[in-house]
Amino acid sequence: MPREFSRAARVADQIQRDLSDLIRQGVKDPRVGMVTITAVDVTRDLSHAKIYITSLAGVESSERSVQGLQHAAGFLRNQLARMLKVRSVPQLHFLYDPSIERGVRLSHLIDTAVAADRARSPGPEGGED
Repeated sequence: MPREFSRAARVADQIQRDLSDLIRQGVKDPRVGMVTITAVDVTRDLSHAKIYITSLAGVESSERSVQGLQHAAGFLRNQLARMLKVRSVPQLHFLYDPSIERGVRLSHLIDTAVAADRARSPGPEGGED
């Protein structure tokens, strides 16, 4: 019977929690602003971790943050080694996650389409009986 959560998924969740604290408290690079870790994917052999980040400040700010975090990856990995109870800490690869902006853009398009539909048919809400 397979486990519900693999070890890689549990390690990814722990990395996400610990990295959030480390980035907030330990990274002094001015390129790294207020970032959110949206997801962490760890390979099955725990050798590499892809950390997806986003920033509410926009794409350009997120790209600068990715550069700053990639520069601080060695420091963050060293700090994670002290916190995690694993034999080897995965190499950290930071990537920009556009899903938040894509969701906002799609929500705006849906709102625009609904408003246009209401403007075309100003009849009462509800169906015919």
